[in-house]
Amino acid sequence: MGDLSQAAELEAYLHEQIPVSRLMGIGVAECLAGRLVLTAPLEVNHNHLGTAFGGSLATVATLAGYGALWMALGDREAHVVVKKSEINYLHPVRKEIRALCEMPVTNRLAGFRRTFSSRGKARMKLSVIIREDDQDCVVFSGEFVAIRSVPGGGTLA
Repeated sequence: MGDLSQAAELEAYLHEQIPVSRLMGIGVAECLAGRLVLTAPLEVNHNHLGTAFGGSLATVATLAGYGALWMALGDREAHVVVKKSEINYLHPVRKEIRALCEMPVTNRLAGFRRTFSSRGKARMKLSVIIREDDQDCVVFSGEFVAIRSVPGGGTLA
């Protein structure tokens, strides 16, 4: 994707590969080593009560984990999928949705990369928090799997 910044690269990738992200207005607010923040406006993601719709919150949280892992992996041809997830809605979100995913800074990431490099497939659990006014509103936990793309457009089984 040329000389685009990492944030712009990820946002373009999400909008191209996962069209609902564009429709929801999802943007990349922060994309640093080990930290990703995605945002989405309440205006197109609210429910009948005027708070953020649960499905929108789940989507933004899932994409924060997905995007953080895709960026950390560094293999732009790899496929990332969510294997399983759990979400807890603690408080309503009344403003812009802001989902934060911090990558592990321990040996977990290095081990993940080694496994992916040697086997073409690796998995990692990630947590995402949606906060509003310093209060945790949504806590998401997901297990993501990265799969190497193989010649001919397939993936390793």
